[in-house]
Amino acid sequence: MAIWKQAVTLGPVTDQRFPIPGTIGEHIGLRLTEIGEDYLRGTMPVDGRTRQPYGRLHGGASCVLAEELGSIAASLCTDPGQVFTVGLEINANHIRAATQGIVTGTARPLHVGRTTQVWEIRIEDEQQRLVCISRLTMAVVSLKEGKPA
Repeated sequence: MAIWKQAVTLGPVTDQRFPIPGTIGEHIGLRLTEIGEDYLRGTMPVDGRTRQPYGRLHGGASCVLAEELGSIAASLCTDPGQVFTVGLEINANHIRAATQGIVTGTARPLHVGRTTQVWEIRIEDEQQRLVCISRLTMAVVSLKEGKPA
């Protein structure tokens, strides 16, 4: 059973809401590529926008990809007329260097609650080798009160 409360259409023409123009998701080249019953997947190029000076994927870029995927997924699990989600904490372990190509992140929920959500995001290279594993905690905030729902 799908966990999503909002509809997303991915395919030849991806969902037009993400990434939002002028945001960091657009800057890093984020592309949403797949949505399943309980996961959201997206890609990011390893290029001049996302490499550190030694030519490797910047750890901060991996964190941005993880937070973008987890944040989008978290928002899709809510009613946008009632609440919004914001990041509380992110951690990341950088396992393997990527120097070129595309990395793919997959966000899966560990907990989807009324006031918090916890997401695990696995980032892999084109050979499906783990590059980074991240955990993102999101707060669910009421639109009416500006406090956790």
